[in-house]
Amino acid sequence: MEFVVRLKGKQESILNDFVNKGYYNTKSETMRAGLLSLAEKHKIEDKPSLEEVTLLNKAIKHEMKKIKDGKTKLHSEKEFQKRFGYLKEWYVCIVINLMINFLKV
Repeated sequence: MEFVVRLKGKQESILNDFVNKGYYNTKSETMRAGLLSLAEKHKIEDKPSLEEVTLLNKAIKHEMKKIKDGKTKLHSEKEFQKRFGYLKEWYVCIVINLMINFLKV
């Protein structure tokens, strides 16, 4: 996406300072960094859509029913890591944390 931004006064001065003082190489780079910082501040970047949340909740309810009905075997963390150790560590941590949180319900 391309667009034009006109800055005057204090905003223009701040943008120029970031580049002139060497924090960023270009004004565009400075603006991109600012946008990412705002997304992080307001937690926009990783926010799931309503549809994603709805689908996830449906899946969780379905799986929880299978667990309660005894149709799904639960594994300890050690068993899980043994069976799925080939997965990246971050993925295993996410899945384990999800299971721990949803089993508290």
